Parts: sequence; structure tokens; C-alpha cells
Amino acid sequence: MPRAVELRLPSRAPCDVAGLVRFFAARAVPGVEEIEGDVYRRSLRLPAGPGVVAIRPGDADDVQAAFWLPDDGDLDAALAATRRLLDLDTEPHPIVDALGADEVIGEVVRGAPGRRVPGTIDPDELAIRAVLGQQVSLAGAATLAARLVSAYGEPLEQPVGSVTHVFPSAAALARADPDRIATPWSRRRALIGLATALATGDVVLDTGVMAHDEIERRLLALPGIGPWTVAYIAMRALRDPDAFMATDLGVRHGLERLGRDGRPPSAERIAERWRPYRAYATQHLWAQLAPRPHAS
Repeated sequence: MPRAVELRLPSRAPCDVAGLVRFFAARAVPGVEEIEGDVYRRSLRLPAGPGVVAIRPGDADDVQAAFWLPDDGDLDAALAATRRLLDLDTEPHPIVDALGADEVIGEVVRGAPGRRVPGTIDPDELAIRAVLGQQVSLAGAATLAARLVSAYGEPLEQPVGSVTHVFPSAAALARADPDRIATPWSRRRALIGLATALATGDVVLDTGVMAHDEIERRLLALPGIGPWTVAYIAMRALRDPDAFMATDLGVRHGLERLGRDGRPPSAERIAERWRPYRAYATQHLWAQLAPRPHAS
């Protein structure tokens, strides 16, 4: 790859870029992603071939980004994907105004007004990783994903740091030998069924191509895909600001940390007040459980 293109990416302030980096760090897949200090690197699937982006918090609420590209013509695509990944174009003030007065999470929201909903570079990758993450820890999901990367990912001609592969395409996973995927049979069936639907276009994770409701309907019709997985995909891949997972353990424990009943019926009832920004409220609940960064 040629020398990195370094750019400053503006955001709509406030924007907690460091919080996004911590979120990705907790879920990083070896080979595809790397964390080094406050720098997050990951591979990109671009029109001319694989690339890599490195991001770190810049001055104020901006992002410092470096791009290793197979072709200069891919810069616009890489920029757009990175901005989606970091939710940089969201206007935070209406969200803070709506959630900041809430009796349950208002104080938390006011204390972190720049919190964003992490997006994704590749919606298909996010969906596949969501299936891998069903009922396992973050570390367990990363380990399972790393095995897929090693077996089916596309190697980079010139790795950057420990970023060596692009995550496997849906087409590659649709052709995978189920016996080589080290998960329970029900998870393998769900993974290959989803990959096949994505590869054939039966499911397109783009609301400009397929209606949101239709995407959710088709996902739910696949074996092993339930409401939690669909809501997670809607939140991060479809960019639905109101996506919510009432059965999520992080939501439950976050509410309990705030002194509320976090069981699904209660969570669903409490979250009605957070519409249409329940995805952002979810990020604040999850943040209650994340390790606090060390003071420098």
C-alpha cells in the first residue's frame, strides 16, 4: 500500500471519540482490528481492494485519521465508511435535550453529552459478528470471529501493524464448510443461513435498497435470528436511533446500576420515555458497566 493519507475529520460537537475507541477495543477481532494506546486500526473493504484506517481522538471533538488505500479513488468511500463507524454526522443536542431530563438516565446523559452509537464499516460484517456474539462474552465472540478471519478472511498484501486481514465476505462464509466453524450446530446454521441470505441479496442491509421493516422481517425469518440480534443490527448497521434490546443483559445491569428494575418488561416500559433515541440511551446504560479509563 502507498503511504498513509492523514486527515482531520470534523464532527458535530460534542463527540466522545475516546469512548468510541474504548467500545471498539472491548470487541476488537485480532487480525481485523488493533488497539494501540488511544489509536484504533481496522481493515476496510473498498472498491479497489482492501485498505486500513487508523483513528484517534484529535483536538476538541475532531478525529485524527490515517488511511492506507489501494487506490486514491477509494478515499471518498473510506471517509464515508469511517464517518458512519463513528457516528460523526449526528447532531447531539436534540438527543441530549430529549434524554437529559429523564429521571432515570438524565444525569448520566448530561455527564456524557457526546456519547455516540458506534456504527460499522461493513453492515454484513456487523450482522455476522452479531450472530457470533449471541449468548457469549465479548472476548468469546472476538475469539470466534478471529477463527473465521484466519480461515476465510482476505489477507492484506501489506499489513499495517497487526491488521492483517479483511473480515470474510458473506459469500465466502456462505461457501464455508460447517464442520470447520467451531460453534454449536445451531449457531453454525444461523451463521451460514445469514451469510447466504446476504450473499444472494435476499437480505440487503441498506435502507436505501430495502425497507427497514422488510429487512427486519427477512432477518427474523432466518434460523437462529431473534429479536435481540435484529435490534442490534438495526442499531449499528441500519443506524436506527430508536433500536432497543429489552432482553439485553447490559441494558438490565445498566438499569440496575441506576437503581431500577432491569428485567425485560420493566426495561421496555422505562424505555418508552426515551423514544425516538433508545439506541443512544442504550449506549449510556452500557457505559455504566464499562471500566473507567485511568487518569493520565
